[in-house]
Amino acid sequence: MKPFSESCEQNKDVILKVIKPILTSRHSLLEIGSGTGQHAIYFAQAMPHLKWHTSDRVEALSGIQMWLDEFCSDGKLQNIRSPIVLDVSQTNWPELKVDAIFTANTLHIMHWNDVQKLFEQAPKLLVSDGVILIYGPFNYQGQYTSDSNESFDGWLKARDSKSGIRDFSDLEVLAAKNGLKFLADYEMPANNRILCWQKMIN
Repeated sequence: MKPFSESCEQNKDVILKVIKPILTSRHSLLEIGSGTGQHAIYFAQAMPHLKWHTSDRVEALSGIQMWLDEFCSDGKLQNIRSPIVLDVSQTNWPELKVDAIFTANTLHIMHWNDVQKLFEQAPKLLVSDGVILIYGPFNYQGQYTSDSNESFDGWLKARDSKSGIRDFSDLEVLAAKNGLKFLADYEMPANNRILCWQKMIN
């Protein structure tokens, strides 16, 4: 059965409203952690100029492909690519060059060493001035932005003690260390944000 995420259905429009203007002049994008594939289908339809590369861990690829098979079989959606295996902890990342990277609701699932690996490896796939867009809940100065985020963080850590909502300041340290310049922080519904960094031009 084709996988389905209710949260993807609920947040796709508000995410698109933010990322579409940023991606207007971009040509290729890698989505890290495509999940069910719903975001990829919706965003690729809305931005036909953008070649959208899907990726995830191997166990998720068949579900993503089901979505692609349904929406791409008639040839109408030609700007989306079949999923590639990408576990952020792997040593060798795909040999791609893109001018944008997008990931949603992944950093709080990853262990911290994997978050570090993402910030180390992702910029290597970006052309100069490429952007990284990250959607999800974040803390600021060690503080939760809402009671619901605090409860969610407790649930995450009860399930996996190495996961949890990440603090913006820690991410900014990683970004700067790996040649990324902070561009913007967008407030989103349900106590989420979209953070945007740009690769510094060499």
